[in-house]
Amino acid sequence: MYGKEEIGMSRIGKTPIVLPENVTVDVSDTNYVTVTGPKGKLEQQITGNISVTRGEHEGKNAIILVANDELADTNAKHGLYRALLHNMVVGVSQGFTKSVSVNGVGFKVQVQGNKIVMNIGFSHPVNVEIPAGLTVTCPSATEMVISGISKEQVGQFAADIKAIKKVEPYHGYGIYYTNEHVRRKEIKKTSSGKK
Repeated sequence: MYGKEEIGMSRIGKTPIVLPENVTVDVSDTNYVTVTGPKGKLEQQITGNISVTRGEHEGKNAIILVANDELADTNAKHGLYRALLHNMVVGVSQGFTKSVSVNGVGFKVQVQGNKIVMNIGFSHPVNVEIPAGLTVTCPSATEMVISGISKEQVGQFAADIKAIKKVEPYHGYGIYYTNEHVRRKEIKKTSSGKK
C-alpha cells in the first residue's frame, strides 16, 4: 500500500543532508541533535519512531533520518525533521536573512542599540526590541535586514514587524517584505462622465 504519506513525506525524509566541512552534528542517545557551525549552535529534539544516523553521500559527510515504521504520523515527522535539520545546517553555516521595507510619506526606520525605531505614520515612533539571536541592520532609511541562524526566528520576527503596519491597498503605504509584490487597488475617479 502506497499512501500519500509514504510517497510524499518519506521521500523528503530519506534525502541525506550533506554537511559542510565547517559544520559538526552530535546526536545523543535520546535523539537530541546539536548542530554547530561558524555562525553558532542550534539544537533539536527528534521525537517519534525516527533515528538519526551518520553516513556519507557522494564522498561527503552527511546525516540521514530513518523512519522505523510506516505509520502516517512517522512519515509526516520524517519529512518535517529532515527539513528542520537541513535548515539548522544552513543556518549555522550561512545564516538566514529577511529584508523588510517601509513605504509612506515621512516613513523611516533606524536601529538604536537593541531596538528598531520606526516612524511609520503613527503619532509617536514605534520601538521594537530585537530578540536575542537576531541582528538587524538598516541599509537605508526605509529598509531593514533581519539576520540570524534560525530560519523560523528570522521569519517570525519579520512577520511580526510587517504586522505592525499592514500595507493599505491604494497608495501602498505600510510595511512589506522587500521582494513582495504589493497588490494595489485603483483609486476611483470622480470626474464627470463617469458613473
